[in-house]
Amino acid sequence: MQTKEVWVYDFRTNIHFTLKQHPMTDADLAGFVKCYNPENRHERTETWSKDNPDGRWRRFNVKDILERDKTSLDLFWIKDKSLADLDNLPAPDELAVDIIDNLQSALESFQELQAQLKNK
Repeated sequence: MQTKEVWVYDFRTNIHFTLKQHPMTDADLAGFVKCYNPENRHERTETWSKDNPDGRWRRFNVKDILERDKTSLDLFWIKDKSLADLDNLPAPDELAVDIIDNLQSALESFQELQAQLKNK
C-alpha cells in the first residue's frame, strides 16, 4: 500500500525554548501526542483549516508534495509572529540578554560534551 497522505505537526513556528529560562518539558509535547493519536491513527483530525490557519496539525496529499519545487518537505503554513510583527520587537537590551543566555547555554553544552569526550 502506497502512502497517500503525510501528516505534519508544526512545532517550530512561534515556539521557542531555551536551556535555562524556558526549557522544553514533556507537557510541551502533549498537543502533538493528542493530535498524533497513537491509540488509533485512523481517527486523526486536522487542527488546521481555512478558519483556523494557526492549527498545528495538518494533512498533505503526497501528490501535492511531489509537485513542490525539488519535492521539498519544508512545509509550513503558520505565520511566524517574530517575522510578521517587526514593529513590536522586544527592546534591544532584552534581545541582548536572550542572545547572551543562548550563547552561554550553548557554550556550557559544548563544555559538558568536551568533558565527556575527555573521559572516554
